[in-house]
Amino acid sequence: MRRAVLAVLVIATLTAVGGTATVAYADTSYPSWGDVQAAKASQAATQAEVNTINTLLTGLQATADQTSMTAITRAAEYAKAQADLAAATATASQLRAQADAATATADSLRKRSGQLTEQLSHAGGQDLQLGIFLSGKASGELLYQLGAMSKLADQASSLFTKAAAQSNTAHALSSQADVAQAARDKLAAAAHTSLVAAQAAQQAADAELAKQKAAGDVLYAQLATLKNTTASVEQAYAQGVAAAQAYQNQQHSTGSANSFAPPPGVVVNPMAARAYAASVMGAHGWAPSQMTCLTLLWNHESGWRADAYNTSSGAYGIPQALPASKMASAGADWATNADTQINWGLGYIASRYGSPCAAWAFETSHVPNWY
Repeated sequence: MRRAVLAVLVIATLTAVGGTATVAYADTSYPSWGDVQAAKASQAATQAEVNTINTLLTGLQATADQTSMTAITRAAEYAKAQADLAAATATASQLRAQADAATATADSLRKRSGQLTEQLSHAGGQDLQLGIFLSGKASGELLYQLGAMSKLADQASSLFTKAAAQSNTAHALSSQADVAQAARDKLAAAAHTSLVAAQAAQQAADAELAKQKAAGDVLYAQLATLKNTTASVEQAYAQGVAAAQAYQNQQHSTGSANSFAPPPGVVVNPMAARAYAASVMGAHGWAPSQMTCLTLLWNHESGWRADAYNTSSGAYGIPQALPASKMASAGADWATNADTQINWGLGYIASRYGSPCAAWAFETSHVPNWY
């Protein structure tokens, strides 16, 4: 049952590839159609040419996978740089706001202290005290006035002391804000560098995928000619073998995704991803109730985000494939297409555990969780 389902998924994926190419690839390192026709002269020559073409196809896939993985890694580095920049910007802004508030408080305290000092000055200060003594007023009234003057003086002094303390605080916060701003500017430069690297890596990945497509179409057509089959059959067979190997060799990430690596073109829509998974689960013979377990599993692993990334292991995508390039067996657009990731993930679950509920039971049976 699993093999049949796998074949259906692979063939369905290949339907989008289109017809076989009829022109030779321009790179002279690839066999020409003349080479292919010549190789058919003997069984040994035919087999040798088949081996050569298979080796070239494997190399094309490996190079495309590597450049795509590099693009994902650079995208993750840029995402982290952006997060660091946002945090640094918030810290610098907060410190600057605190410094401004402390400066405003110090100014207000100085103003109030000055007003009290001015009142005492207008009242005559020491001369006022002497005048009170010479006036012959009752001792109670005299003590009251002296007490009032003393309180005004104390208040003025206290306000001045607080103003000085706030001024010191404002200065310290301002210095911290300057340091934070410098760190923020440095991170901004780092984020720009990461962005440039991510864009360059994505361009390289796009170019390599285009090369893989152009050369692969011709090579599969040549392979089909040598084996008297069709290019679509050869592609389906090759991807089926690759998928089986990918399922068998899948590594665990020792934890779920903790970051994002959004390469250009990726559409992150967890709700749509879950809906698609529910629509294709029946191809594996699973009951609708299995969707509950699948939801729990991939909620935990990736939150159903097509750009989910584990910074420690490199696991990527909705099913957290490791290495991520294993998902290429389900389609060349594995880095950006949630449906392709889901197709691969469901095939992996079917091959390794038999059902989503069995996979979820395994996931939760140990710490750290993985499947």
